[in-house]
Amino acid sequence: MIFKRLAPVLASFALLISVTGFGAIPRAKVVLGDEVFLRSTWHDLNGRCVGVVTNQTGVTSQLVNIVDAIRENPHICIKAIYSPEHGLRGDQLAGHFVSSYRDPRTGLPVYSLYGPQRMPTAAMLRGVDVLLFDIQDVGDRAYTYISTMAEVMKAAARYHKSIWVLDRPNPIGGEIVEGPALDPHFRSFIGLYPIAMRHGMTIGELAEMFNNAFGIHAHLRVVKMIGWHRSMLWNQTGLRWVESSPNIPTWQTTLVYPCTGLIDNGGINNGVGTAKPFFYAGYLGMPAYSYASELNAAHLPGVYFRPAAWSPFFGFWRGRELSGVELYVTHPHHFRSVETAVELLVAGHRLMPRLRINARGMDNDWGTDAVRLGLERGESAAQIINGWQPALARFMQLRAKYLLYPN
Repeated sequence: MIFKRLAPVLASFALLISVTGFGAIPRAKVVLGDEVFLRSTWHDLNGRCVGVVTNQTGVTSQLVNIVDAIRENPHICIKAIYSPEHGLRGDQLAGHFVSSYRDPRTGLPVYSLYGPQRMPTAAMLRGVDVLLFDIQDVGDRAYTYISTMAEVMKAAARYHKSIWVLDRPNPIGGEIVEGPALDPHFRSFIGLYPIAMRHGMTIGELAEMFNNAFGIHAHLRVVKMIGWHRSMLWNQTGLRWVESSPNIPTWQTTLVYPCTGLIDNGGINNGVGTAKPFFYAGYLGMPAYSYASELNAAHLPGVYFRPAAWSPFFGFWRGRELSGVELYVTHPHHFRSVETAVELLVAGHRLMPRLRINARGMDNDWGTDAVRLGLERGESAAQIINGWQPALARFMQLRAKYLLYPN
């Protein structure tokens, strides 16, 4: 009876939505590479079958998953899905191996590229002619999605497949480049090639660099975006952010990740395990007001430090109250995230000399031992930062050859 009385109201509301577009996702300012592919580039497949390297971030501006969108086109043959760290749905914690399985929704095999096997094998590529890579990166060398892309490119070269990278924005922009270039002695899956920590490139630009400068030599095609330029931050694209991993829930987190993601092995907690991962910096008993005062006195561009306390709800410090600072990025276009990480480390160790460094972990995170050694020698932040400038200048020269978008 109640439903019968409400039925005309519900029908009118449904009509209102259909007429006004209420509830629809507004059109973005940027046309993503996957949308260019779905609109037109797919014709160039000429009947060849694809395998898709993706996860939960591989969506169009309307938040349609790339695999679902491809399956809507009866002329595209799709054979397999490949998933990176955190899995196809992005629900696995950092560093956890992910198993392969068959996707119940599509019936397609999902091959994990974050487990014992990080490069697709011949068996995984059976029946696939073209690999499509559609994953949202965060603009930081240590984030493993670009390493997965490199391994997929190597497999494409080895097994004579084509690879098309469906380009996406760098959420923290394409203008600021900072941090040490990777020292090859510290090569790992969180840093395969000698690029800067904050590289200021899109995944498509990186793919071109990896392919040509670092000798992969795959049959590569970058499907470019339309409307993106280097000064754009994520919030200027009109796109919706999909959590890229459990500790990168918002696009704003990508601003601080290249900063506080570099301090935990230097002995300073970064808030992972709280509702604000990567927005904190501190330790058990850290004098919060002194830490904030010293950092704010440095007048670092684009950031303010608030004295803060927090208690992680998982991890080593679960249930313990830590103190230090909360980072407020006041001017994202000016915020120097990697340089700020050095300031946090230097000030933190000055205030609390008992902070313990995980030498191997810190060197792997930074891609060099120079930062750790400078910290242990008591060097200033400026001295440590100046030490990486020659290698950074060489990277900038190389980078200029592979930029696909204007300022």
